[in-house]
Amino acid sequence: MARYGIKTPNQHTTFENMLEVWKEADQIDVFESAWNWDHLYPLRGDPHGTSLDGWVTLTALARETRRIRIGSMVNGMHFRHPSITAKMAVTLDQVSGGRNYLGLGAGWFEEEAKAHGIELGTMKERFDRFDEGLQVIVSLLTSEETNFSGEFYELEGALSEPKASQRPHPPIVIGGTGRNRTLRAVARWAQMWDSLIVEPGEWLELREVLEGHCQEFGRDLGEIDCSTHVRYAKGDDVSKIAEEAAKRFEVGIDVVIFTMGSPNDVSMIAPLAEALAAVA
Repeated sequence: MARYGIKTPNQHTTFENMLEVWKEADQIDVFESAWNWDHLYPLRGDPHGTSLDGWVTLTALARETRRIRIGSMVNGMHFRHPSITAKMAVTLDQVSGGRNYLGLGAGWFEEEAKAHGIELGTMKERFDRFDEGLQVIVSLLTSEETNFSGEFYELEGALSEPKASQRPHPPIVIGGTGRNRTLRAVARWAQMWDSLIVEPGEWLELREVLEGHCQEFGRDLGEIDCSTHVRYAKGDDVSKIAEEAAKRFEVGIDVVIFTMGSPNDVSMIAPLAEALAAVA
């Protein structure tokens, strides 16, 4: 069964525009999820343009929707202590009525981090921090008490209540295509892996690597939803966009997420839904 989501980057837009898009998608059953992202700067277009906070917009959008699952693709581990991320995730679980994903990534935007005085570190340091942060977050979301001693984080008798309504915790989504560190983290911790924008042939190669990591941790790859992105800008031929999505399902991808151009436009949602229904 084809599964679809939309992604509204919080750049070059307003909250009202995002709200209109999400409320429209929430009314159309073909879309099962809606996503934003977690950045301080726009990733494309004018670097001086607007960029809204991911967690604040996600929380507000949670209260304005009723059905659709929500998430951020993805939250950078370097932005917040994992104890804070865990607390925000379980609170959003309550705010959304148990509809939230917890997207997590190691971080990559060096210009953004340097400009704001946020330590990103070398590639090795980013992923070492990421691995530690994932352990801390999962423990806080599932254990009565967390003790942890690592290079980046130290917790002693840490309590984190309440727990989420989703068990054992809100589904963890890890995005990226790194064959060694990223996909290994997916195999160990994630309930969903997002491969960003890749061609079907490359995705099949990555899936094979992920399956090898899953065997290492004794996990069945079938436990992990696999998603990918398709770009969708205003004025695009929606029939061709729908055909591109169909090619992803043919190779075994579970969810296609349409990354919408900025600014977000509510008029783009209904035509896309109609085109997707036509290829179903």
